[in-house]
Amino acid sequence: MPNPAQTEQMTSGDGFIAALDQSGGSTPKALRLYGVEESAYSSDAEMFDLIHGMRSRIVKSPAFTGEKVIGAILFEMTMDRDIDGTPTAQYLWETKKVVPFLKVDKGLEDGANGVKLMKPMPELDATLERAVAKGIFGTKMRSVIDAANAEGIKAIVAQQFEVGMQIIGHGLMPIIEPEVTISIDDKAEAEEILLAEIKAQLDAMDDDKQVMLKLTLPTKANLYQPLIDHPRVMRVVALSGGYSRDDANEKLSNNAGMIASFSRGLTEGLSAQQSDAEFDTMLGSAIDSIYAASVAG
Repeated sequence: MPNPAQTEQMTSGDGFIAALDQSGGSTPKALRLYGVEESAYSSDAEMFDLIHGMRSRIVKSPAFTGEKVIGAILFEMTMDRDIDGTPTAQYLWETKKVVPFLKVDKGLEDGANGVKLMKPMPELDATLERAVAKGIFGTKMRSVIDAANAEGIKAIVAQQFEVGMQIIGHGLMPIIEPEVTISIDDKAEAEEILLAEIKAQLDAMDDDKQVMLKLTLPTKANLYQPLIDHPRVMRVVALSGGYSRDDANEKLSNNAGMIASFSRGLTEGLSAQQSDAEFDTMLGSAIDSIYAASVAG
């Protein structure tokens, strides 16, 4: 059963969710932005050690607490590792009062009908059982919308909710993330179609079930208000989607009821070369700005 204190924090707590879930494909880029070039490691194992070091440094910073960061999304390998000898999810909640989530998707299929569906997840039930045992509260899974294609968007939302019901069956809270690419010409139209498809799925859900939604910051401010207000939705969070932190914060502050779940927007400006004092100051400034934008509405 979900932890009642974690449920309360995710339902009504002030703050945002940190996305610390860069996977194998995106890890080299995340490390480069952190000031660690590919020449610094010679194997995947070394690469993942370095990214875990970066994530641990963020989590251990005095700026990173549940007062402003109410949740954090972890990569599976991060869930399986420790911070200072304590399993990561346990450390997050017991030491920082930050609710732990797990990224569960295995990447994207090739594009079709203007979307990229999630790859099959045959091991999902086993992963979810491990997540429950490790104290994970919920999950996140991402797919991508590249065009205002009604057939494609219907398929992507249906897949997200089908897997979401499987996740709920394990007592976990699914974060459903059909990302709309920010650079497409028909972004606003795609978002209108997405809104209708998500609402149809929510309306069909049993009254005793809820999901969370992670959505691209919309072209039309407050477009997703009907989803924020829907009784089947615990929380609607926003991804930064390639926007700079300043741009993402500005757009977020114009969408009442949405909170941030930023990845690059959170780590922007952090560097392996910074002293701990410089790192903590930079991270604290980022957290303060994202928190302010998340509570602005």
